[in-house]
Amino acid sequence: MRDVYLVGAGQSDYGAFPSESYRSLFRTAFEAAVSSVPNGLEAEDIDEAFVGNLGVGGRQIGLSGPAVTEHVGLDGVPTTRVENACAASGFAVRQAVQAVKSGIADVALAGGFEVMSDMSSDATKYWLGVSGETEWERLSGTTFSGVYAQMASVHMEQYGTTRDHLSQVAVKNHSNGAKNPHAQLGFECSLEDARSAPVVADPLNLYHCCPTSDGAACALIVSEDVVDRYTDDPIRVAGVGAGSDSVGLFQRDSYSSVPASQRAAESAYEMADVTPDDLDFAEVHDCFAIAELLAYEDLGFCEKGEAGQLIQSGATELGGDLPVNTSGGLKSKGHPIGATGAGQVVEAYKQLSGDAGERQVDAPTRGLTHNVGGSGGAAVIHIFEKESEVNA
Repeated sequence: MRDVYLVGAGQSDYGAFPSESYRSLFRTAFEAAVSSVPNGLEAEDIDEAFVGNLGVGGRQIGLSGPAVTEHVGLDGVPTTRVENACAASGFAVRQAVQAVKSGIADVALAGGFEVMSDMSSDATKYWLGVSGETEWERLSGTTFSGVYAQMASVHMEQYGTTRDHLSQVAVKNHSNGAKNPHAQLGFECSLEDARSAPVVADPLNLYHCCPTSDGAACALIVSEDVVDRYTDDPIRVAGVGAGSDSVGLFQRDSYSSVPASQRAAESAYEMADVTPDDLDFAEVHDCFAIAELLAYEDLGFCEKGEAGQLIQSGATELGGDLPVNTSGGLKSKGHPIGATGAGQVVEAYKQLSGDAGERQVDAPTRGLTHNVGGSGGAAVIHIFEKESEVNA
């Protein structure tokens, strides 16, 4: 198996864009990714493409992958649409890595897109709900905010996690998102703002929930055989891990963890031959504030039950021991379902390239991205490392 590298990544803005289409958003992300490659890359270099998309609103569900790659000039490039709920483009990145590792491709595009702002709130809830367990959750009226509220309630009861801990996640991520020009909710909020917002599903309030978003993101993955053409300072895909689980929360043994994330983390750390202590930053899936706290524990950033103390300590803030969601996360940057995982990779690329602007981590060597589908039916993790620093 060959070594694999990330040589470029880019995204559109995230938000509500009535004048844009899913094709135009994808074009913006694709062109940003291509232009980010240090030594240049041409569309004709791309051998394979993988595109994540849920198909919110019913637009172009069949063949949505080729619909966007053809639009950006990748005529004839084999394109696969990947659907794994909110983890769709995270798994698209994984498939691109597998294709390049195996020798099927030397250069692969991994991306994703979603348009979510052009529907009523009821329609949006419906399309979000299709990624939950249909028979016993969605058709009984359970929403994703309701499912994550159950997870939050159990974690609070078991470990003493508080509403303030949830609110501190929002404050941190809004602070980071305010430094990200692509963020949908790019403004800061106070702890009092996050404490006093209207309740959505007790104990979660509005500031504990991510927005629905339009947006697209793309990453470019290449083999060790051609990486020198594209960059003089390679970023290696050091580890990849994935896991799946029961789609319904009620089907699992624990409400206070995401086993798919734990399995994915174990595989990624083993493949990269690192531990959580070796990471300099992480982008984790914070669709709801409790999801970030669960990720701290599931990914080994702290012991079980200690996520509240970790957020309270400031360790995951920009400038802390392990900055988490420097992009603003789903909470502030936004959550266009099919683009989210690839968008996390965009932030990893910017951080490791030193191009993250005001939110730049100090001289990072290694970072992790963590993308979850639904309430934990699927999870995928990538670990990226700056090869020049690792080998120094």
